Amino acid sequence: MNIEIVEKSDHLKLIEIWESSVRATHDFLAEDDLQELKPLILEQYFDAVDLRCARNGNGEILGFCGVHDGNIEMLFISPDARGKGVGALLAANAIKDQGATKVDVNEQNEQALGFYQHIGFSVTGRSPVDGQGKPYPLLHMAL
Repeated sequence: MNIEIVEKSDHLKLIEIWESSVRATHDFLAEDDLQELKPLILEQYFDAVDLRCARNGNGEILGFCGVHDGNIEMLFISPDARGKGVGALLAANAIKDQGATKVDVNEQNEQALGFYQHIGFSVTGRSPVDGQGKPYPLLHMAL
């Protein structure tokens, strides 16, 4: 598996991975909120972060991670690739090569919370709403 810088031409594949990953792990997220986020991520958020992806030997993207200002802003894995070390590899790259030391996790996403705790992050605070002001509490975590 290789970690590579994401090209603009990869963005449609990334949004597919994002949506399938969110549907698999964010069962608390309302469909309207998911549909509202999708164009924002594709048209704005991807360009606002340092994006890296994990590719298998066939060049297929298995997951991606976006870092901005030392914060892991997004880390999503294709449901088929979950539990196979892709997230850990992307997170390790974000920490080592992209300078990430913080992450915000939806409080209801217990899998993500457990993942980040497993790799060394601790909860440092909580916000009652997410970045869009929606009622999805965030846990602030740091190494």
